[in-house]
Amino acid sequence: MHVYIGSYTSNGGEGIYQFSLDPSDGALKLQHVLAGVVNPSYLIIDAKGRNLYAVNEVDTYYGKPGGALSAFAIEPGSGQLRFLNQQPSQGGGPCHLALDKAGRFLMVANYGGGNLAVFPVMPEGSLGPVAFRQIHEGSGPITSRQESPHPHFVSADPFNRHVLAVDLGIDRIMAYSFDAERGSMRPAVSPFTTSKPGSGPRHLAFHPGGKWAYVIHELEARVSHYAYNGLNGSLAEMQSVSCLPPESAGENYGSGILVEPGGRFLYVSNRGHDSIAHFDIRPEDGSLAYAGYTGTRGKFPRHFTIEPSGRFLLAANQRSDSVSVFRIHPDTGSLEWTGHEVSVPSPVCVRVLDPLQR
Repeated sequence: MHVYIGSYTSNGGEGIYQFSLDPSDGALKLQHVLAGVVNPSYLIIDAKGRNLYAVNEVDTYYGKPGGALSAFAIEPGSGQLRFLNQQPSQGGGPCHLALDKAGRFLMVANYGGGNLAVFPVMPEGSLGPVAFRQIHEGSGPITSRQESPHPHFVSADPFNRHVLAVDLGIDRIMAYSFDAERGSMRPAVSPFTTSKPGSGPRHLAFHPGGKWAYVIHELEARVSHYAYNGLNGSLAEMQSVSCLPPESAGENYGSGILVEPGGRFLYVSNRGHDSIAHFDIRPEDGSLAYAGYTGTRGKFPRHFTIEPSGRFLLAANQRSDSVSVFRIHPDTGSLEWTGHEVSVPSPVCVRVLDPLQR
């Protein structure tokens, strides 16, 4: 399998690193480094495995305010990336990307700019000029982090009817009706869900069935479980649980969140505690039961992913310059280090492509 790792070039990274992943034991081997891509801190791969998109997380790019988005073709066989084009992200600090379910539009959350933007995807995978822009307003009680809107996540829902945007700066999960033909959005019937003041919601993960959604709160290190109404895009909070074991102490920030492909387990990363927390998902109502944690063998696990077969989890330890590979127990969901990890300067985001999905 091909593994792509985005890095902070402002902190020692060279660009996008490409490794191979051995599906038998999880071993990683460096294949190529695409240097010169500025701060590719978040990556996504389209559903057909033909294109990769990266944010360029900066506040000024080529002398103009705002960040950028870069589009690449994935070469058959080698998996190497070929640059297609770039578009201004329409705001500073772009930090999250998502494609709509038809693969026709790319959405970006501009953390520093306090806004969302939508771009059409051209037939060969390049990005067209911006089609839509949505500005958020407001602030939160923690002035050092919530002085203004800071959207940290944006995605179409599993039904491609609505777009949800998680805004750390205003403690809200915004909901928009999505026009899948034009790429535009308008406030949904229930335009937002309010989180606990100062909790700083960061990322959201849908359950495969689309009935439930889970949100990680960065500033409070908690996970909230919501019932999701796909008809109107509304969320109803059902549960809120800590990401940390009872005995933990010290500073910690919730980061990544992911439901494993079978919908049985939820994982979140803790930056400070430096662990991946594991929850069982009860099939009858989607509620969470804390099942333990595993240290990531590094510092500040920013992002992690589960490869397509569901056997391995890869965690990017941003502040210790490493990516570690863990085996997922097929019955319990617990994690066990495979003995494999690689050195990558300032890794931020990890994506895995199985060439057979092309």
